[in-house]
Amino acid sequence: MAVLGKVYLIGAGPGAADLITVRGARLLGEAEAVLYDALVTPEMLALCEQAELIPVGKRSGQRSTAQTVINEKLVDAARRYQRVVRLKGGDPMLFGRADEELRALEEAGIEVEVVPGITTAVAAAAATLQPLTKRGVARSVAFFTSSTAPDQPDHPALPETDTLVQYMGGREAAATAERLLAEGRRPDLPVVVVENCSRADQRVRRLTLADLAHGLDVAHGPVLVMIGEAMAHRPHQSV
Repeated sequence: MAVLGKVYLIGAGPGAADLITVRGARLLGEAEAVLYDALVTPEMLALCEQAELIPVGKRSGQRSTAQTVINEKLVDAARRYQRVVRLKGGDPMLFGRADEELRALEEAGIEVEVVPGITTAVAAAAATLQPLTKRGVARSVAFFTSSTAPDQPDHPALPETDTLVQYMGGREAAATAERLLAEGRRPDLPVVVVENCSRADQRVRRLTLADLAHGLDVAHGPVLVMIGEAMAHRPHQSV
């Protein structure tokens, strides 16, 4: 009976290849098979040229690989190879559907290790020189998304926090702004929008909550929206 392989759920970080962790890069270089997300860059995949590369991308609003199929591919890869990497954008444990993949692998008796990555909110804060917390202004942060499972209702309620960070916020950002305005947030509340964080085509926009309520331009990559008093532009800030 063949010995089952081990699967590593690795966070690729926000996009730039040199923002993956040292451990993640080392394991990519040792992998025999790599199942990777749609947002993983060619530069990142160059770190694992020796492996069988298996695309299992999931993109919001586009036709993509069903999660059940991804789970099956992971289990199958672990039965054929000893070192398997599931490469996910950002951090595997935040909006990465890691729970479903962990359960599928555990039920199949396959050993799993998670290697964290830089989540996009932290990378966006760094790229814009905009701390998510600020003494005397913001001491709490919430990461959220409007996306839900197909059989689950939407979640109209927003977190009660000083700084709000909306992942996959391109199409849903206007609705978020409208809800915040209806709750009494001031129209000129600062907002920072980051598209394609950490990549060569990164784009940063600064606007107000009232502006955001009118919607955003069509994006050409993942969009992160940061809202709150901590997002105020400093007088000598260059970004």
